[in-house]
Amino acid sequence: MTLFGFAGYSGSGKTTLIEQLIPLLTTRQLKISLIKHTHHDFDLDQPGKDSWRHRQAGASEVLLAGGQRWALLHEQRQEPEPSLAQLCERMAPCDLLLVEGFKREPIPKLEIHRPAQGKPLLHPHDPHIVAIASDSPINTPLPRLDLNQPSAIAAFILKHLQL
Repeated sequence: MTLFGFAGYSGSGKTTLIEQLIPLLTTRQLKISLIKHTHHDFDLDQPGKDSWRHRQAGASEVLLAGGQRWALLHEQRQEPEPSLAQLCERMAPCDLLLVEGFKREPIPKLEIHRPAQGKPLLHPHDPHIVAIASDSPINTPLPRLDLNQPSAIAAFILKHLQL
């Protein structure tokens, strides 16, 4: 699988950009998948439902399956957080695996930067950032892409990855 990441501070627009890019990439007949890292505690299950009760009872994994989708819930319990490589191993094969977060991973990444947030650029400290998407001009030696032009960003990604 080919991986491509998106890095940036919270509120920079990573999720919104990825949401715009996925349909552009899938129209090229590419199978696109995504891994998103979150620092927040989350739960896809609902308290009181059978699967929630099974996890509460101590099941390590619960797989929910239906006609439209399936989801595997894995409880970390005392296990360390899995690495990106370990998570990739659990993914079904695809043409392009987009990665949101995991900003310290050594994969090619697009930095999403909004100067109005007042945050520093990540790229001087990350040699894996291959371009910066921004909503304002910035001084950088890397390719700068207009954050408001998702078609141009999709074209850059495809060219960079030779897809």
